[in-house]
Amino acid sequence: MRPATIVLALAAMLAATAASAECPGNPKALELSRTVEIDTTGGPGFGFEQYRVHDFLMNKEVVFTFDDGPWPENTRAVLDALDAHCVKATFFIIGKHALWHPDILKDIAGRGHTVGSHTWSHANLGKMKQDKAKEEIEKGLSAVKLALGANPAPFFRFPYLQDPNELVTYLGSRDIAIFSHDVDSFDFKYRKPEAMVKALVAKLEKKGKGIILMHDFQKVTAKAMPMLLEELAAKGFKVVHMKPKDPAKTLEEYDQLAQAEIKGPTGSGRPTSSVVKTISTGTQ
Repeated sequence: MRPATIVLALAAMLAATAASAECPGNPKALELSRTVEIDTTGGPGFGFEQYRVHDFLMNKEVVFTFDDGPWPENTRAVLDALDAHCVKATFFIIGKHALWHPDILKDIAGRGHTVGSHTWSHANLGKMKQDKAKEEIEKGLSAVKLALGANPAPFFRFPYLQDPNELVTYLGSRDIAIFSHDVDSFDFKYRKPEAMVKALVAKLEKKGKGIILMHDFQKVTAKAMPMLLEELAAKGFKVVHMKPKDPAKTLEEYDQLAQAEIKGPTGSGRPTSSVVKTISTGTQ
């Protein structure tokens, strides 16, 4: 064997060993390329679908983003798939869903993912009066904080990507970054995960990189994730994880509005899984 061939073979072996060490149990894992810190001062916009300013991704780098969670079964299936490849994502959370499923939301954060917000009820802000639209934004952010037990990231995505100029300006005054996308999975249009993965990978190969929009609310996405991650790994893509420089700051009046949505005694804030456990099955 020629010396150059030996060097290349050793390099490949070392790369495989490093990947395995970085993600135990999965030598073919999709790599976490890097983690970036986002300074949200002034409300910068990301995602070339709408905001053609900050292009921070290199070729073959992707950012996973998920909207509309947390949701039973589907969100945790997405989390498990990401865990299997030791990669991280950003989740844009609906306020109502956060209060309905705080244990799932805490699991998202507990596994090292970034938690942003996606309004209180997924309303189309482009069709609302400005004061009501601001309430949707702020109440959603406060609800996520309440359910999470900590300040989320100042990362926001407009429902339906409807971003009136006055609200873009408002978010800038609140130092909240706005996220669109580079590649839309349109996962909600698919019934078969194989079809969704094929279409999404084709888009990524054409663009070469990008912020991907998906929905952990969708069952098809939960089913597609293991296949998608394996396919992207095989094609040499890598993942970038976004974190904020500073956490979001909620406003007291909206904290109170979010708190008022919790009916009855709040208890200790413990997740349901730690309060209610199955200790036997069947007839005993």
